[in-house]
Amino acid sequence: MKIVFIGAGNLATGISLGMQRAGMGIGQVYSRTRESAESLAKKLNCRWTTDPAEIVPDADLYVFSVKDSALEEVISGVKPNDGLWVHTSGSMPMQLFERYARRYGVFYPLQTFTKERRIQPDGIPIFLEAALEEDMKLLKEIAIALSGKAFALDSEKRKRLHLAAVFACNFTNHMYYLAGKILGEQDIPYEVLLPLITETAAKIGELSPAEAQTGPAIRLDSEVMDNHTAMMADPAMRAIYMLISENIYREK
Repeated sequence: MKIVFIGAGNLATGISLGMQRAGMGIGQVYSRTRESAESLAKKLNCRWTTDPAEIVPDADLYVFSVKDSALEEVISGVKPNDGLWVHTSGSMPMQLFERYARRYGVFYPLQTFTKERRIQPDGIPIFLEAALEEDMKLLKEIAIALSGKAFALDSEKRKRLHLAAVFACNFTNHMYYLAGKILGEQDIPYEVLLPLITETAAKIGELSPAEAQTGPAIRLDSEVMDNHTAMMADPAMRAIYMLISENIYREK
């Protein structure tokens, strides 16, 4: 199988390297910037281009992994061919491909990727959608070879899954950032939070998030909460603290 990656960002880097380790052949990388295309192609030992007209027409699978706002523009710039075209977006519909390709689908790994951090794809759930039944079978084979976990999911449900992932990952990571700001103002090293963060994540493998919830908000400990908000000079941080605290108590 010959695969072309259209995009060279965080997700494209993580998935392409994972596919290569699983024995799949990456034939080419496209990116709008030479630095990104050349960097990923060097890791994969394959060809690269910054010109959509130079994307090879004979690959079996074309993986479009670019930001949502640029996805249709990039798709429209690739010459039609007989390969299977998929995107990796959590929130964009499969039907974006309808005007440009006969065979198309979605290959959405539910994971956070960063270029500088290599993760093993084993166990990552991959959510699939395809216009043709035979292409769904092919995507499932690829996903199983890559991670061992493949699930069929339509575009509407995938949008809701992506929303849940934003809460579970992106918003949670921002909370780590805000916690780091508070510690930094007092010259306390961020590393002191790591055991707490690790245990918080680990225990929801055994308990539901509702069962695992602790802290002053669930007890409605107004004295502690008032003391906390008084320490924060940033009104946005105070608002975040109070909004989340109120929701924790309401949902208990």
